[in-house]
Amino acid sequence: MAFNREVIGKDFGPHEFSYGWKDVALYALASGATTDELDLLLETRGPKVLPTFSVVVALKPLHEALSQLGGNVLTLVHGAQKCVIHRPLSPEGKLSTTCKVTGLYDKGKGALAYYLTKTVDEAGKPVFDTEWQIFYRGEGGFGGEKGPETPSYEVPAGQAPAHVVEMPTSPTQALLYRLASNDLNPIHSDPQVASSVGFPKPILHGLATFAHAGRAVVQKLCGGDPDRLTQIEGRFSKPVFPGDTIVTEIHALKAGEAYYGSKVKGEPVITLGRVLHR
Repeated sequence: MAFNREVIGKDFGPHEFSYGWKDVALYALASGATTDELDLLLETRGPKVLPTFSVVVALKPLHEALSQLGGNVLTLVHGAQKCVIHRPLSPEGKLSTTCKVTGLYDKGKGALAYYLTKTVDEAGKPVFDTEWQIFYRGEGGFGGEKGPETPSYEVPAGQAPAHVVEMPTSPTQALLYRLASNDLNPIHSDPQVASSVGFPKPILHGLATFAHAGRAVVQKLCGGDPDRLTQIEGRFSKPVFPGDTIVTEIHALKAGEAYYGSKVKGEPVITLGRVLHR
């Protein structure tokens, strides 16, 4: 299917999203939260909301923009993600989100689309933005711009991480995450579908891996308080399977900024990770 480049720059939405404390607590559990993180789970403590919950709120308008841009959805993979938090998320509320395609780039062997969502509260005040990079395998060669360069969030050679956080996932992690996120893609749940695209079993959602990394950063850089995390981004490099242990290495650079990367069995699964925090 050809891309409809006329939709680039057009807003889709707004779409409303209402949620309560049980939704954010379920999301925290789906993101691996444990009994050591009760601030994320108990209504008597808020609960506090993980900043990566923003991707759940943005999913519906993103899907509308995806469908309007076109391209072969069977070829797409999630390339990178960024969340910019303007102020802490409430444990309940009604939010409104718009999404636009901000660019479509020709990468030769594939196409790379950038999607930007903006979310506001009922008073119209900004809450967070999310940026999604979606890669379409085999859909390049249409003569478009090559797009921006990859950010150079590389850790200085020889620098040891300030923190290393190991987070095991459960065999049912993807089944739990699909309920919390409403991302029901069967590649994460149905063994036959996973096998049909070359995986030995269903894979974990990339955004679930991203959420585990976010928890690691909150624990080590924010004193366990997710309200102190103001930005997180990273590039997905390899699938993770439910039951794997995600190891996140965090390199503190200066006050309020750090780079991170996540690995499974020594292999990178998130690269070029960067966070800003208070």
